[in-house]
Amino acid sequence: MTPTPNALTIDVEDYFHVAALSEAISPDDWPNTEYRCEANTDRILELFDAHHARGTFFVLGWVADRSPALIRRIADAGHEIASHGYSHQLVYNQTPEVFREETVRSKHLLEDITGQPVTGYRAASYSITNESRWALDILAESGFTWDSSIFPVRHDRYGMPGTSRWPYRLTTDKGHELVEFPLSTLQFGSTTVPIAGGGYFRLFPYWFSRWGLGSLNRQGRSFIFYLHPWEIDPGQPRFNVSWFSKFRHYNNLEKCEARLESLLQDFDFTTVTDVLTRNETTPVGACSARDQT
Repeated sequence: MTPTPNALTIDVEDYFHVAALSEAISPDDWPNTEYRCEANTDRILELFDAHHARGTFFVLGWVADRSPALIRRIADAGHEIASHGYSHQLVYNQTPEVFREETVRSKHLLEDITGQPVTGYRAASYSITNESRWALDILAESGFTWDSSIFPVRHDRYGMPGTSRWPYRLTTDKGHELVEFPLSTLQFGSTTVPIAGGGYFRLFPYWFSRWGLGSLNRQGRSFIFYLHPWEIDPGQPRFNVSWFSKFRHYNNLEKCEARLESLLQDFDFTTVTDVLTRNETTPVGACSARDQT
């Protein structure tokens, strides 16, 4: 029996970009803060290569500007390049004008570095919510064909509870069409539990993540998994932030790389576009941002 293909995704950003640490580090501090994203991403590339896994890397424009050779290495290794925006600011805290400028800027940058169309997008901290649905129109108008920003859960920073748990075609407020690959969840009665990766992967014991993700495959469903390069880096600098932010960011960093290796052994992974194509959800073809401007 052919294994169910799952989408393996990495949000390429550094530890100091994260919202949980924003109370201690401002964007003005970023250029002078110890930069560890390149080494950590290279380590992830080594792990993927060792386990013959392909994935989708949602690259932050800020990182691409600083490390263009890293982005070329990701693409040359056969992985898909998608956009994570430019400045890692919460979408609902931006104006549509600023969001549009950053979105197009990052898309052009990644396409110039790789020489390939960039058709997928993921918002910083999954911050496309009901409050910022307008961003979906801007994505479609900028040449994106699919998105993975909607988390169908309740959360203090993100979430669209009640939306589909499975990939689907959505129609934006202006009538555009995008394919959405929502972050994976489990359903326990009326309760929706996130299981897609990141902090949840570090919080839950590995057996629970394996069981939960495996249960989706046993239903014949592909899941989408995400992680950040800083999550396999327990040696990163520590900042004095609130106890809850410390818990969110630093919990079980020392266990994450070993768990990731176990995950790569236990499941079949590929890119987002490959999963969507196999499930006949994604539009055929790709277009460059330059075709839209």
